[in-house]
Parts: sequence; structure tokens; C-alpha cells
Amino acid sequence: MTKNILVIGASGQIGTELSLKLREIHGNDLVIASDIREGNEELMQSGPFEILDATNFSDVESIIEKYKIEDVYLMAAMLSATAEKHPMKAWSLNMDSLFHILNLAKEGKIKKVFWPSSIAVFGPTTPKENTPQTTVMEPSTVYGISKQTGERWCQYFHDKYGVDVRSMRYPGIISYKTLPGGGTTDYAIEIFHEALKNKAYTSYLSETTGLPMMYMDDAIKATIDLMEAPSEKVKIRSSYNLSAISFTPKELAEEIRKHIPEFSINYAPDFRQKIADSWPSDIDDSEARKDWNWKHQYDLAALTKKMLDGVAETFEIN
Repeated sequence: MTKNILVIGASGQIGTELSLKLREIHGNDLVIASDIREGNEELMQSGPFEILDATNFSDVESIIEKYKIEDVYLMAAMLSATAEKHPMKAWSLNMDSLFHILNLAKEGKIKKVFWPSSIAVFGPTTPKENTPQTTVMEPSTVYGISKQTGERWCQYFHDKYGVDVRSMRYPGIISYKTLPGGGTTDYAIEIFHEALKNKAYTSYLSETTGLPMMYMDDAIKATIDLMEAPSEKVKIRSSYNLSAISFTPKELAEEIRKHIPEFSINYAPDFRQKIADSWPSDIDDSEARKDWNWKHQYDLAALTKKMLDGVAETFEIN
């Protein structure tokens, strides 16, 4: 069975690699990438691309009708660190885009929706260790507030209107193929570039700040696995906890030193430290593993080698 798929926010960090993987699976012409700006060369040349403002309902509707879209991956969002600088703009993008897609699905114009939530839905009062699927959620950031609100609306549209919406709470996502997009976990990408170029890095998080992380390939696999799971297997319609590994900047630096012995790291925490301190240090994702058989592949050692090799080759750093 062929189906037309729309990725909104396809030029972003996750959206780019998700679009390319979906094209590899379903065929280039069946996966329509869209964003408010053009993406990289590979994304633009491998299949259809539409300039799209995710906050404009009529434009979103018109592309869904034009391509007879069945599945939508809504990846457009303003991330945590950037959202703190532009609160109202972040709220508008993160919420309006979701409402547009949920309402189009409610009207029967879309069959299936993926919308990413985040560990940002948790807050300072959430248990930090082995954070449960259902727990206290008092987010203290604009991004987290928008994601927690979005989770409740996803549940509501599923329960009230039968919308087939699926979601997971992404941890920090690490990739060498696209540059960071303004998130609090971006240090875990920047550090590889600086290690290779300058053999030194100054972290904006403290050395003991542990956060849940995941290599991009695992995140893409989890996303597609959840969307392809039979509907009856998807028990949670707000958002699934998702995890792979957790580490601190110090632990990551020690792993990098196994490959670059002269690498040094300093610490100068900034406003992002407060955001990171409000998030869990590791996540219990047993529900995802039980319901739709989620398994991660990359541990810290494998992730570090992949990132160093990938950054060196992609950015031609010797």
C-alpha cells in the first residue's frame, strides 16, 4: 500500500533526517518535505519540497489536499533555548501548528499524525531519576509548557474525535548531519566540532549535569516504528517516554578523550543551566518498550565514535 506523507518542519535537525529516511522507505515522490525555509541540498534534490508556514491553516490545508496526504509528521517547533528568548512567537508556532493538524485530522483529511513532545514537559518537581511515564509535570520553560499543553490536546482529540495521533517525548537528539537548532542539549553536538577543530570546549552546562540523550538514528527509528505500529498497540495517546542513554558533559568529554587524548573541557554555565536543572537525568521508557517493542541501538561509546567520524568527514576537519 502506498501513501503520501507530509513532513512539516523538514529543514530542521530531526526533520531533515526523518524526511530522507521516509523517502528511502516509501519512495522519494511519496514524501513531501515542507518548511518555512529551504533545506539542505540532499533534502531539496531528493524529492518534492514546499515552502510552508506551519501557522497558516489555509496553506497547510491546501498542501494536504494537493498531495492527498494521509500521514503527517509535524516537526515544526521553536526549541527550548530559543523559545525562552521569544516566548509568544514560540507559543504561536508550537500550538497553532498542532491545532491546524489536529483539526484537519478531525475533519478526516489526514489519517495519522505524529507530533513530538519532549523531556521539557517535566519540571523541577518531577522525580529526576528513572522518571516515570505518569508523574508530576510542572514545566518551567515556554517550550515545556507548550509541549505539555500539546500532549493534553493530542489525548483530547484522540478520545473525543478518534484522531489517530501518536507522540513521544524526545530526549536530547545528537547528530552530525545537521547543525543544532537552539535546544538546551546542543552542547552534546557542539562539543564534537570543537574537539576536532580546537581540541577544547567550554560547556554551558556544569560537569555533573546528567540528561537523557539519543543518537539521531535511534530517534528516527523510534519515530517511524511508533507511526507504523498497529493502532491497538499504541496505548498512550498523550506522549510516550523515550530514552536510550544518559550522560554528563564530563562523562562525554572522557569518552572523547579516548579518541583525542589532548582534548580539554571547561565549564561556564549560562541561562541554559537552569533549564537543564529542571529536567530529568534519566527516563523510564518501559511503556514504549512493552507496547510497540522500542529498542535503542547506540550506547555512549558507539555514539561518540559515530559523531567524531561523521563530523570529521562531513565538515572536512582533519
